[in-house]
Amino acid sequence: MPSYPGISSEAFRHPLDRQAEQTLRSVPGFNLVARKFVEFLSERPRFVYLMGNSIQVGPRQYASLYQIFRECLRDLDIYPEPDLFVSQNPLVNAFALGQERPSITLNTGLLDLMNEAELRSVIAHELGHIKCGHTTLSQMAIWATTAVSGLAEMTFGLSSFVTTGLLMAFYEWLRKAELSADRAALLVMDDTNPVLHSMMRMAGGSSKHAHEINLEEFIRQSERYQQLDQDGLNQVYKFFLYNNISTGIFLTHPFTVERAIYLREWSDSQEYRQIRRGDYQRADAEGSVDVTPEPENPPSPPPTDVDQLRQKIEALQQEIDRIKRSQS
Repeated sequence: MPSYPGISSEAFRHPLDRQAEQTLRSVPGFNLVARKFVEFLSERPRFVYLMGNSIQVGPRQYASLYQIFRECLRDLDIYPEPDLFVSQNPLVNAFALGQERPSITLNTGLLDLMNEAELRSVIAHELGHIKCGHTTLSQMAIWATTAVSGLAEMTFGLSSFVTTGLLMAFYEWLRKAELSADRAALLVMDDTNPVLHSMMRMAGGSSKHAHEINLEEFIRQSERYQQLDQDGLNQVYKFFLYNNISTGIFLTHPFTVERAIYLREWSDSQEYRQIRRGDYQRADAEGSVDVTPEPENPPSPPPTDVDQLRQKIEALQQEIDRIKRSQS
């Protein structure tokens, strides 16, 4: 497997990830949420929970997983070593959280479904989140969601400051952050197939019927999905599937076939080929959330992507209302 000594996350970070984070930081209320989060939230309860309810992976505990983990750390030049846990959970999932003490958790459902190459790509994906410094913002998104779920007493009165626009911006960024982590997986694997296989299994894999799924058909499905955008109404449907504003439910990940499309495009890019040749941006100080004080009288921020989306929703609703009136 290839290694990338000294590589910076900026070398492979997806531009949509970067753009979505900039939009998130420009949304009114972000700095307040960030300051409250940094001030009050401790990572210790999460670590205590994992130590008490999961298996910590090491040289003598899930030794084969630990070996894969260590090799991925070397390939992406990540130091110090995060913690790795296996949690008893049938849901096929993995996640990375934590800033001062980052960790990755793999669910047993994931281990039971994927082969070694696919597991390596998942571990590299989660390490990509840590490398890119996604984990603090991810925890902030979870915290902000809690703030508007009727648990204000657990969020230090933050709920009054968390708007729908801020939540939408958080989740838009979460989805785009996945694209950067997918790139990290491809860099480690140096082959799209195991990464795409892991995506396909996450989308609808089955241990019993594993021999009946076909990667080429999955890729063709992604191409057919892409063609749906030729109908503007499908784009509207996609927006509301990602952002169910009426219920406050937002998807944290892009649709799996969309991730496959983005990754295949990057695998054919000059940027990817340059990194493979060793021509990439080296690391500086990275992976932290910059929280700057808000001025006493802050200037009005420019319209953000979230504002534009909200305007489109309002215009769409007005058109729907007009059609209903004309039919009554």
